[in-house]
Amino acid sequence: MTKKGIRVTPQLLFLFACACMWLKTVIVSFIGFDIAIHSWFDALLLIVNPIGSLLLLVGLSIYFTKRLHVKWLLVIMILVTGLLYGDLLYYRFYIDYVTVSILFQFKNVGGIGPSTFELMKAWDLLLFVDVLLIAWLSKSSIIQPQEISVHFKKRFISFSIVLLILLAGLGWSQSPYLFSASYNREEMVKSVGPYNYHLYDIVMGLRPTIDRAVATRVDTAKIEEYMANHQDETTDLFGLAKGKNIVLISMESTQNFVINQKVNGREITPFLNDLIKDSFYFNQIYDQTAQGKTSDSEFMIDTSLYPLSGGSVFVRRPSNTFTSLQHLLKENGQYYSASFHGNDPSFWNRDKMYENLGYDRFFSKQDYEVTDENSVNYGIKDIPFFEQSVEHMKTMPEPYLAKLITLTNHFPFLLDENDQLIAMGNTDEGVVNRYVTTVRYQDEAIKRLFQTLKDNGMYEDTVFVLYGDHYGISKKYESALSQMLGDEYSPINHIRYRQVPVIIHIPGEGGETIAVPGGEVDIRPTLLHLLGIKAEDTISFGRNLFTRSANHPVIFRDGGFVNDTYIFQDGVCYNKTSGEQLDHVACEPYQKNVHDELGLSDDIIYGDLLRFTSRKDLKKR
Repeated sequence: MTKKGIRVTPQLLFLFACACMWLKTVIVSFIGFDIAIHSWFDALLLIVNPIGSLLLLVGLSIYFTKRLHVKWLLVIMILVTGLLYGDLLYYRFYIDYVTVSILFQFKNVGGIGPSTFELMKAWDLLLFVDVLLIAWLSKSSIIQPQEISVHFKKRFISFSIVLLILLAGLGWSQSPYLFSASYNREEMVKSVGPYNYHLYDIVMGLRPTIDRAVATRVDTAKIEEYMANHQDETTDLFGLAKGKNIVLISMESTQNFVINQKVNGREITPFLNDLIKDSFYFNQIYDQTAQGKTSDSEFMIDTSLYPLSGGSVFVRRPSNTFTSLQHLLKENGQYYSASFHGNDPSFWNRDKMYENLGYDRFFSKQDYEVTDENSVNYGIKDIPFFEQSVEHMKTMPEPYLAKLITLTNHFPFLLDENDQLIAMGNTDEGVVNRYVTTVRYQDEAIKRLFQTLKDNGMYEDTVFVLYGDHYGISKKYESALSQMLGDEYSPINHIRYRQVPVIIHIPGEGGETIAVPGGEVDIRPTLLHLLGIKAEDTISFGRNLFTRSANHPVIFRDGGFVNDTYIFQDGVCYNKTSGEQLDHVACEPYQKNVHDELGLSDDIIYGDLLRFTSRKDLKKR
């Protein structure tokens, strides 16, 4: 020991930092991300793949300088740990990983607020212990790294070894669609490691600009050919709602399990339970949204295209040409279209995207009387929202389309005690318990909306489409949900929980429950069928739910799917009925269909290909 303290080699400090970063990355990957492990090789990938990228990232503190500077080492460790922790928080609710696109729309996923704090856990602080330890060591007499030189030759050799490790890791994946289907982010993270995935995501962030610049009309040929192979059949229901006003009700975070479900002997959705008796009720519709959540749901219903896997089309491609539902309605009946939402108009970039989609009016927060008394969580409560929306609807010319987007049933499901119309659930998870109360409140709000429309003579000549926009209870809380429902938690039930209710109510018409598997992308063609509008020459991935083949896969944005026989999720093929795990060969014919449709939809959006179609003039009408 000298007066200046113990001399420590830069290699030792460097390796200690790398080891700490590697250890917590592996722990988070196995426990926090809950990545599906199907073989010893999957486990080996998770253990080994972070090594190369961490050596490269942490090594930036020595590669380009002559000394090891602890301050730069700490900065790098904080940034990398922050990225890992951001992924962890995002995964806890969205079961997904942060992308560059979502960082640019941070305010649209809630920012730092009640939703974020709900996801934080006390043990999360352990992720930063190594950073604090090295910071303490640097201030103590134990180590004085500023005296330690790192020779150029050693830096060059180290850097070369790191690159070899990094490239070797990238070549280990056995997935044939790994990079061509990068929307399967769990497979990406498992195959190349979380940090390599983020590097790839940054590169892929350049795709939209490049694709649009090089796209030509020739690129639409394969898409039009694909669309020509599936045409929906006409049924006796064609034109049943012709010329009627349309009211779309987007039910925030509403999953299908709430329908006809009781908690403590009381119905969660008594009004919806009655409504489906006189409505077309589709009870096997699946949430197909990705990182855009509610905006993804809107996008699918308006365009019948799939959302992007990263970020939201509303934010990333708002100036694209789209053949929207609003354009088609204007062409086939001069419908007036308006959207109603008690939030800021810039949230999810709606103000710009709505104009492009052909909405004539957007009633946003500034059009409502919003007070502390009538608001909770993300904004105005559903009951006053509907009450004030009807007053705006009275001013609209007929026929009209009115889309009403609810807010109260939003994670983390907060509601004033005097608004709670049902007791909380009795599970071990507060989020699930509170969800019961906010869904019940939403149901009461919809009941009052229907009565108000009846009182004002606005009910009879209207077709109502009610749909859950996306899941509310994420995978993190599904064990408690299974507890409430009396289910045994399983991969099959996880997929079943992804179902959202879709109810189409036409006053005076009878009711029918339709059990065909479908998705939100199928809502538009189903509505157009009832309105008597044919759109065969329109590029659309949706299928009429009245004639949809039960065998055709309902496609999820991560590359999974479900049909009447199989479920494919997290790289595993299951028998839908028994839950038995099958050989992946059984699902392979449908996987190609999934890959093709998602790829074509991405080509349309990234390349803005609809500008080359014969319907591009609709955007200007």
